[in-house]
Amino acid sequence: MADSSFDIVSKVDPMETQNALNQAQKEIAQRYDFKNVGASIDASGEKFVLKASSEERVKAVLDVFESKLIKRGISLRSLDAGAPFASGKEYRIEASIKEGISSDDAKKISKIIRDEGPKSIKSQIQGDELRVQSKSRDDLQATIALLKGKDLDVALQFVNFR
Repeated sequence: MADSSFDIVSKVDPMETQNALNQAQKEIAQRYDFKNVGASIDASGEKFVLKASSEERVKAVLDVFESKLIKRGISLRSLDAGAPFASGKEYRIEASIKEGISSDDAKKISKIIRDEGPKSIKSQIQGDELRVQSKSRDDLQATIALLKGKDLDVALQFVNFR
């Protein structure tokens, strides 16, 4: 019998991110507490720039954006937001969406699978994703459950289960 396998990836649907951005922009434009504070959120390439007149307001803008990402099914582990910094008369936060699994995180995940997973499991790093193989589909499902239970720094998706 052939080996069964699945891939561990960390990807975010760009359309869902765009929808969350649009919803956040709409809410910021309509909310009373964001009137006359210069609050805005814009996308410039791969980065999001959040602006407001005070540090508390720019954090509130970030909170609105995070809530919209959650509603669209995007994990906050994928959002990489910096600290607020002053830029002239306004405060800014630069944020971006993390794509792919870094080599350090891939090594951590591979070590967890090796140490705590079933013995028949083999994992190999392929660029920014991991391929996990075994003869037993039950062992693969146990590995998925193990990784879902761990508190990792990246949002994981399990695809190509065959």
